[in-house]
Amino acid sequence: MNDSISSTGTPDDPLQQVARNNPVRTVERDGVEYTLLGTAHVSRASAEAVAALLDSGHFDTVALELCPGRYQAMLNPDAWKRMDLFQIVRSGKAGLVAANLALSAYQRRIAEQFGIEPGAEMKTGIEKAQQHNLRLLCIDRDVGLTLRRVRHRLSFWEKANLLTGMMASLLSRERIDEDEIEQLKQGDLLESTFAEFADRSRHLYESLIDERDRYMAAKLLLAADKPTARPRRVLAVVGAGHLEGLARYLSELDRPAGEQQRLEESPPPARWSRWLPWIITAVVLAGFAIGFSRSPELGWNLVKTWVLVNGSLSAVGALLAGGHPLTILSAFLAAPLTSLNPAVGAGMVTALVETTLRKPTVEDFDRLRDDVTRLKGWWTNRVSRVFLVFFLSNLGSAAGTWVAGFSIAHQLA
Repeated sequence: MNDSISSTGTPDDPLQQVARNNPVRTVERDGVEYTLLGTAHVSRASAEAVAALLDSGHFDTVALELCPGRYQAMLNPDAWKRMDLFQIVRSGKAGLVAANLALSAYQRRIAEQFGIEPGAEMKTGIEKAQQHNLRLLCIDRDVGLTLRRVRHRLSFWEKANLLTGMMASLLSRERIDEDEIEQLKQGDLLESTFAEFADRSRHLYESLIDERDRYMAAKLLLAADKPTARPRRVLAVVGAGHLEGLARYLSELDRPAGEQQRLEESPPPARWSRWLPWIITAVVLAGFAIGFSRSPELGWNLVKTWVLVNGSLSAVGALLAGGHPLTILSAFLAAPLTSLNPAVGAGMVTALVETTLRKPTVEDFDRLRDDVTRLKGWWTNRVSRVFLVFFLSNLGSAAGTWVAGFSIAHQLA
């Protein structure tokens, strides 16, 4: 097993030329040569480097930092226009889709400054693999699973920092020099948005970067372990933030199958998060019972406090999201009830009502990727506004639960 930092060959070969301006690592293991090219996903130079290496004829396999879902999205870029908002909301995936939109918007905003599509080097890899009949491997972990594992490991304050980073990426209109983009080389929409938090948070770094280094190394080693179509010379195109870790794990990882299986496990919800909503429901209902046992007037005052505070704050959230008047009314009516039923959130009700009343048009889906790069666009586009209604009415209901709960406790004291 050999890990060579510099590439081999004559000074005029493509690998040497690419290595002058791009981070490159070469790892040899079990008869397979892995050339790791570090890229920035909004870099024109990165796409050109991928094209030069795959046109050289040196490689029989190209491995891309893509999960199967992102790969299919690149093959069918208009598929997202057919997403079923009803199904997304009902299945509880509205938050994940909204997060992906926010992350993509940040990367797209930077990429548009330089006239290059986000992930151009990945698209180049796909095109060149087809052109030269090369084996293509998608080695990254599903982005939804990565976000779930990130969320599971972060503390409350780390999650708050993460949310702050997403909001800052949407609010900032600062232009970034292309030289700075080349220097960052963080390489994917997750890292480019949250790099500074990965530096500060060990848990975020482990889930967002280190785990994926190990996962991609395991995928590469498993591909090389197959008796048929065994690769000999692999070009792995990854974000430069993964370069050192991937090179190390390619050399050190002993049981890739077990490692892949472990890293694909969806984290179970924290025990307290499963029980807390039911505990809150039990406490509130107990408060009502105590109030009515003292006097009907006190009992009804407690119920009125719960309905007015919870419903009003959720309605304010729907109002801030630009929801339809009937959506705002549905937030007021639904929140006091959904807050006592952990299986259903106020945001699910309001998002479904908003989708029904203001059904997104084909034009909304056509403009979605561009609209979410501007803060105002989240409110003017009917698709993204559904996610705002979902998020802000849920946030208002959550705040209302605590405010009303403390008010009830105070009245009972």
